[in-house]
Amino acid sequence: MNIEKDFTERGLDRIIEMAWEDRTPFEAIEFQFNVTEDEVIKIMQREMKACSFRMWRARVQGRKTKHAKLSPDDVKTFKSSRQKNISQNKISKR
Repeated sequence: MNIEKDFTERGLDRIIEMAWEDRTPFEAIEFQFNVTEDEVIKIMQREMKACSFRMWRARVQGRKTKHAKLSPDDVKTFKSSRQKNISQNKISKR
């Protein structure tokens, strides 16, 4: 598995941020950055301190909201009314 993709520092920060968010499923990260769940785990392990990585893994492992297939249909992710529309990781014009 090759996780040495060409990410900008901002892109890498966003992947980590999305992985930390409880209601952002791995499928959303894959859609925006073309990075699988296994690759996200490897990125998190590489970029975080060992104790922080273990804490994150324990929190997201098996969490229904991190896996779209396990999430109930009535659970929708939160989106602020002030948040800009995002399409293929590009901010849409208003």
